[in-house]
Amino acid sequence: MSSVLIRNARLVNEGREFDGDLLVSNGRIVKIARSIEGESATIEIDANGQWLLPGMIDDQVHFREPGAPAKGSIHTESRAAVAGGITSFMDMPNTNPATLTLEALADKKRRAAINSVANYGFHFGVSRDNLDTVAALNPCEVAGVKVFMGASTGNMLVDDPRILERLFAEVPTILLAHCEHTPSIDANAANLRELFGDRIPAAAHPLIRNAEACYRSSSLAVELAKNHGTRLHVLHLTTARELALFEDKPLAQKRITAEVCLHHLLFDDRDYSKLGNLIKCNPAIKTQSDRDTLREALNSNRLDVIGSDHAPHTWEEKQQPYAQAPSGLPLVQHALPALMELVADGVLPITTLVAKTSHRVADLFAIPDRGYLREGYWADLVLVEAQTLEVDRQPILSQCGWTPFAGRSFRHRVNATMVSGQIAWRGGRVNEGCRGLALRFMR
Repeated sequence: MSSVLIRNARLVNEGREFDGDLLVSNGRIVKIARSIEGESATIEIDANGQWLLPGMIDDQVHFREPGAPAKGSIHTESRAAVAGGITSFMDMPNTNPATLTLEALADKKRRAAINSVANYGFHFGVSRDNLDTVAALNPCEVAGVKVFMGASTGNMLVDDPRILERLFAEVPTILLAHCEHTPSIDANAANLRELFGDRIPAAAHPLIRNAEACYRSSSLAVELAKNHGTRLHVLHLTTARELALFEDKPLAQKRITAEVCLHHLLFDDRDYSKLGNLIKCNPAIKTQSDRDTLREALNSNRLDVIGSDHAPHTWEEKQQPYAQAPSGLPLVQHALPALMELVADGVLPITTLVAKTSHRVADLFAIPDRGYLREGYWADLVLVEAQTLEVDRQPILSQCGWTPFAGRSFRHRVNATMVSGQIAWRGGRVNEGCRGLALRFMR
């Protein structure tokens, strides 16, 4: 591996901002100092005051491989991820076939080792008939175990109380929950069909998948976790009401944690009039009040991490009528520039953003030697410069070929991304020779 010396950067790490240099050798950070002299490196980068951050660790992506290459593969979506400042990802199990067996898990790991530009890990799925396999999992072999308590179909929708009780009692590692109450959603949809027939507008999505449907499911998950002592992580909160379920305490003192996703921080229900199905996702983007309350909660310990829930679908699929258009949107390519808008607007200190996208994710999932700017740690780094990024002037790297941020400009852009000591993205181009490493989980 090349050695890299980054000079004159503004480093952000563990609640501090400071000026300095950073040296990388053999894939790892070997020195951080105010000024590094007398060291030679294969590559020298003058940051000229740019932010130097630990790379984002995205714990929630849907890369569509295997099963849906027209929407995205590990190769295409990991390329988009490094362009957006994401150096590591954890992929969800609802591919085709779903990651419900050890064989399917091994297949994904093999594919990623060959094709992923970013570091990678995989969540294991829960179905109605694989609980024996889940209970016997080696916690070090999976990023986490994912249960769809709503918003899924077939075997991956797990809402039988008996199955849930056993799952929460026996799961051997962190359990990630998608929480929506399916009977409430079905009833709301039936009411809307009486009003609109087959012409339900996209703006009705947060009325169908409303706050009550979210709260009924997330409160059940929290209750089950308390009863069984489960290590529970509730994904993509969308409502102010749900925040009361989670404690404002340091991560190390909690067994129940919560996450928010970038689109629920950046969009609200006013955006359906312009974007329609392009921002249709589960759980739904809700009110401006919900959005603002979620933003405020990031400054406390009530919300622990920020993910993307990157879930690409083709443009043609999204142009269908609301009822047929699939839920999910591509987000990884613009993840960090979009979140930096919250920093630029004074909503979040950059130290908090780094904590919620890097430090806390590494801690939550017990990932050693990543997520921080520390000597001896893997060099997963992002250089961010205060320069306008016009989304429409940048090629879309996700296979689906579109973004909900079309027409927008961001005040920061990713200048360079380093993955396990390799330059993965620099000067607007992906290094096609970069290959990420498998994430380790030390539990």
